[in-house]
Amino acid sequence: MIEIKKKSVIPIYGTGAVWVLYCLIFTPHSVGSFIILACLGVLAYLVLAMFFPGTIERIESTDLPEKTGDDKIDSLVAEGEKSVAEMRSISETIPNEDVKIKAENLVDITDKIFKKLLIEPNVYTQVKRFSDFFLPTSVKLLKTYNNFGQSGVAGENISSTMERIDAALDTSLDSYKKFYDSLFETQALDIETDITVLDTMLKKEGLLDSDFETKADSNSETAQQDK
Repeated sequence: MIEIKKKSVIPIYGTGAVWVLYCLIFTPHSVGSFIILACLGVLAYLVLAMFFPGTIERIESTDLPEKTGDDKIDSLVAEGEKSVAEMRSISETIPNEDVKIKAENLVDITDKIFKKLLIEPNVYTQVKRFSDFFLPTSVKLLKTYNNFGQSGVAGENISSTMERIDAALDTSLDSYKKFYDSLFETQALDIETDITVLDTMLKKEGLLDSDFETKADSNSETAQQDK
């Protein structure tokens, strides 16, 4: 619930009315009269503000997904946010602390992947493939582990499956991190290109350290020869 306070306009209008009446009756013509006018205005505003404090509007706060304006991207982001919420809900009820931490890390990196899509729509194809093939498997693994953990039944098959899921979460987390990093590949290549161009320009102008030192040494030797 969010509270929004809206101030009443009555104190403002009332203050204006006081100023108008004062000017009509007394016609301010000196510094003292203007000071009195200002004081009356402040007094009128404070008194009216006490009687007309305004209203407080209460509205329900909702976590609306961010929009890009592209229907297919917005739809994919909405699906991702739904999966993130589901995974977060599952991770909160996992009893094993180590597995819980892995699940929370998986949730965080998944959330980052879809936030990346919001600001870089060109990664849509990669994120779509991730969402269609890899994400559902992770959600299923977390669900299965949590169901087995809360079943209260101890058995060789259950324990073995939970151990395999635990190991699979390590693999998934590592893969998710690599996938997230790959989303920056184009940006990294662009930066690398910029650096290469800058390096070439600096070399051309003789402003790199090595070139600058060589020129400085050459100038020094020339000066000594002139002597």
